[in-house]
Amino acid sequence: MRIILMGPPGAGKGTQADVIKAELNVPHISTGDMFRKAVTEGTPLGLEAKSYMEKGQLVPDSVTIGIVKERLSQADCQKGFLLDGFPRTIPQADALAKTLQELGIKLDAVINVVVEREALVARLTGRRVCKSCGATYHMLFNPSKTGEKCEVCGGELYQRNDDTLATVANRLDVYDKQTAPLIEYYRKKGCLIEIDGDKAVAEVTQNIMEALKRG
Repeated sequence: MRIILMGPPGAGKGTQADVIKAELNVPHISTGDMFRKAVTEGTPLGLEAKSYMEKGQLVPDSVTIGIVKERLSQADCQKGFLLDGFPRTIPQADALAKTLQELGIKLDAVINVVVEREALVARLTGRRVCKSCGATYHMLFNPSKTGEKCEVCGGELYQRNDDTLATVANRLDVYDKQTAPLIEYYRKKGCLIEIDGDKAVAEVTQNIMEALKRG
């Protein structure tokens, strides 16, 4: 199956992607992985992307879609793929549709994992990390049994800057602004599957797999 996986930060996409790729025996392809692979292999597009990244600049859509095309053309994608983190905008979605058409590939489904904003904020701001050993905890789902200290080494737990309420709120605002039009784009194409991500991990997985089987 050829699938795009969407969902806001904190929706649990990474966890679901690991299960889906194993269940369907297809590669999980994230934007970051594609860039790293292209850069490591020294492809022309990879080197071009590297030049932008080294300057701290966004990689242009033309380069990104080229790298996507290279990746989807590889042998392990012949039986399907799970594309994660791309597209993020309508122009990228249009470019991807054109690329898939050129490759003779039909997109089977776009899975959108939906979680209410309040739950996302709780998930994303609850993480705590040990200053000494880097062990990770969560105030709600995996709290340290020793309170504000690390169970492993006794080190002090702290909240990373990218987990603060202000940063999380901004990340979610950016995602909503970018992605709301994209959700409607795929809904109109009749391939959008919306999944309630505010449930137990196993239940979310089961709902995704059942929806894919229904087509």
